[in-house]
Amino acid sequence: MPSNAGTTRLVIVESPAKAKTISGYLGPGYVVEASFGHVRDLPRNAADVPAKYKGEPWARLGVDVDNGFHALYVVSADRKQQISKLVKLAKEVDEIFLATDEDREGEAIAWHLVETLKPKVPVKRMVFHEITKPAIQAAVANPREIDRDLVDAQEARRILDRLYGYEVSPVLWKKVMPKLSAGRVQSVATRIVVERERQRMAFRTAEYWDILATLAVAKPGEGPRTFNATLVALNGDRIATGKDFEPTTGRVRPGAGVVHLDEGGARGLAARLADRPFTVTRVEEKPYRRRPYAPFITSTLQQEAARKLRFSSQQTMRTAQRLYENGYITYMRTDSVNLSETAIAAARRQIVELYGERSVPPEPRRYTGKVKNAQEAHEAIRPAGDNFRTPGDVAREISGDEYKLYELIWRRTIASQMTDAVGSSVSVRIRAVSSAQEEADFGATGKTITDPGFLRAYVESSDDENAEAEDAERRLPTLVKDQPLTADELAAQGHHTQPPSRYTEASLVKALEELGIGRPSTYASIMQTIQDRGYVNKRGQAMIPTFLAFAVIGLMERHYPRLIDYDFTASMENELDEIAGGDHAAVDFLTSFYFGSANGTGDQAIAHAGGLKKLVTENLSEIDARSVNSIPLHTDDEGREVVVRVGRYGPYLQRALPDSASGSASASGSASGEGEGEEGGSQGDRAPIPEGLAPDELTPEKVHELFLGGGGERKLGDDPSTGEPILLKSGRFGPYVASGERKSSLLRSQSPDSLTLDQALRLLSLPRLVGVAPDGVEVFANNGRYGPYVKRGDEFRSLDSEDKMFTVTLDEALALLAAPKTRQRRAAAPPLREMGADPLTEKPLVIKDGRFGPYVTDGETNASLRRGQTPEELTLAEASEMLAEKRAKGPAPKKKATRKAAPAKKTTAAKKTTAAKKTTAKSTTAAKKAPAKKAAPKKATSTPKE
Repeated sequence: MPSNAGTTRLVIVESPAKAKTISGYLGPGYVVEASFGHVRDLPRNAADVPAKYKGEPWARLGVDVDNGFHALYVVSADRKQQISKLVKLAKEVDEIFLATDEDREGEAIAWHLVETLKPKVPVKRMVFHEITKPAIQAAVANPREIDRDLVDAQEARRILDRLYGYEVSPVLWKKVMPKLSAGRVQSVATRIVVERERQRMAFRTAEYWDILATLAVAKPGEGPRTFNATLVALNGDRIATGKDFEPTTGRVRPGAGVVHLDEGGARGLAARLADRPFTVTRVEEKPYRRRPYAPFITSTLQQEAARKLRFSSQQTMRTAQRLYENGYITYMRTDSVNLSETAIAAARRQIVELYGERSVPPEPRRYTGKVKNAQEAHEAIRPAGDNFRTPGDVAREISGDEYKLYELIWRRTIASQMTDAVGSSVSVRIRAVSSAQEEADFGATGKTITDPGFLRAYVESSDDENAEAEDAERRLPTLVKDQPLTADELAAQGHHTQPPSRYTEASLVKALEELGIGRPSTYASIMQTIQDRGYVNKRGQAMIPTFLAFAVIGLMERHYPRLIDYDFTASMENELDEIAGGDHAAVDFLTSFYFGSANGTGDQAIAHAGGLKKLVTENLSEIDARSVNSIPLHTDDEGREVVVRVGRYGPYLQRALPDSASGSASASGSASGEGEGEEGGSQGDRAPIPEGLAPDELTPEKVHELFLGGGGERKLGDDPSTGEPILLKSGRFGPYVASGERKSSLLRSQSPDSLTLDQALRLLSLPRLVGVAPDGVEVFANNGRYGPYVKRGDEFRSLDSEDKMFTVTLDEALALLAAPKTRQRRAAAPPLREMGADPLTEKPLVIKDGRFGPYVTDGETNASLRRGQTPEELTLAEASEMLAEKRAKGPAPKKKATRKAAPAKKTTAAKKTTAAKKTTAKSTTAAKKAPAKKAAPKKATSTPKE
């Protein structure tokens, strides 16, 4: 698109990939450059605070809370070089177009660019929902001003999160563990996962039985000859199913009025029904109709990509970002299900081409969003352009994750404009009377799809992997009332109730969306943050909270319940939306939240509590750290309370000693101590919790096993030579045996569960004296950090097996010690993956394994893979962008060499002796006169995280 004659325009976008795509759509006279995302932010730590502000009391927050919540913004260190480049370009052009994303974050980046560059030329805001040539040309032709309401809303959100993180996180440092963090959304997300795990821990399974009958028609007509039916009632009373049991007791719910069959009852009834006649008592047929799903929004895209493609939320958003920047899809951060008229027309044309005119409904479909607080004005996520490209059309241009995600988006978009799936469903009841005159009712359902409609293009997945697909059919024979049937087989089948499923990233995003918490731009980062902070681990797709999360959420629930209340967090989103719409002032909202001004718009419960500042400081002394870091489990068979302690070296089990032995101490006592680990607290048995063990797996049986095998003391017997007891214990570095003053760790090949007295005595014999060398030096065999070895003086040699420690002879040991040490140089490891040429520099890119993990390199610049990225998944475009960002940061500053102290002047021996005596005398006198100084308390060095 040609610019005005002689006019040069600078277009600033967020990423190099987007810059490259857009520059191809603009004619001469346009310079397209990237900002690399946000260019300014609140200071991350004290080092970021400019010198003139360091003495200000609010400098640690980066927000002057006493002067209208004025924010202190600093240019990120890794953006300074790029900012210098943009400043230089801004002086050389006639106009500037800010082409950042059209949402709050994008609007804020545009505003920060203006504030940082301070351009002397006109600045315009250009916005678009897709990166296609027509869309970019239309955006240039129709610019607008920066929307200050959107900027205010983003700034209020940023300040709110800073205040929350910087005021609440230090409480966690003092009461739980250093370097922890709290966040307005991350803490709520963690609470959701913890609550689900609590439900699983409290769950008690129940067993119930029914009968599966394979029934046959005498004269098969249309449909199959046999079908399955399940026992549903006995003598008019419903047979119990999983929903009829209380999850915390495993017993039938009071008043359920159901028949609870056990194994014997089910097998006995099946035997009494054998060879009895079966009769159809009821047939109900209804039409089946299923409407298509709405096009994707950010949350539903993440959910379906997780279900169908096994993508994490971060992986989905990274892939969608690349598709958007390269012009394949529309903007991927949206909560709108709307499609433009152009997109609807494109979808309908393509449906006719691919599936025929019968697959297009008479009128276009329009959808209404169900997301609480939906506020962005974008379209739904769809293929870009006025004519959609099929997956086959783009197969030569994209592959891997990008192709899979594009196909998913294309199918969902097309399906959203297709006809309903229609068919029929049938419900059948069958009765048989047993030899004991019991009336047994069986039920069966069928579904037949006569026109699949949109199901030809797309079938949505379910979080329940056992759920039946919506396009699945269950065909029954043609049945009529009073029709006789025979039973080919009657099989009693048992079932167990199941605890509620753990959240996956997909279902957690769905839960947050339904609660109105978070925004499309934040879901992926929330999922990553709660994992990075050590609050949640993933096992496959399941999200499992750590005991650290239990401690943090327990503290918040007891002392700051409003801060993790679902409705309160959603109400803050509402108020931020009102700020974005110009209906409320950001300062009033922040004042009410932080100081508790009842005149503001913030939550009244927080306002009446005096605001966040008062809430987190006034009652700090009332928070009992030991209680917070103790998670009760149960009371064992001997009446001892068992708790999980969250210590500095990780979680561990503690079991109270009997009252007679421990006095007033108990496992969950409230002894003071902040962030106590193994060093503090009451006495009692302890056992480490194996890494990877989920909280709900700490059953009484498992706890007993841990105390028995690798935890609390277990007596193995008495030492026949000393009479002292030999105990199996568990310590910080694993299980060990002890007798008197002697201790020895278990070997790698030994298990605490099966350790015998003889094996323990053998361990306690280490270090073993092998013999005395000819020169009189003793030779020992022992086990060490790097395995078994023999030692003579300062000489060590490794043994090739643990058994050798007990069997090696003196001659063998001396021969081994006489042999020279061998140290082989390792050959350079081959690269993990060769990626091809960098699109920007044309240098070959490879992924290597480094000291701190895998990294991508072009031979000159290295960039570590981000958390969650794997060498197999990293694309060439991602690798190129990572290296471009690293080059933009410039080389890391070299550390200044420490100046060595000048060497002391030589002096005579007599002078040295005299000086030493004087120094000693002075030191002794000073020590006697000076009072003992108390050790200065250590300052917290962690930086709060929002």
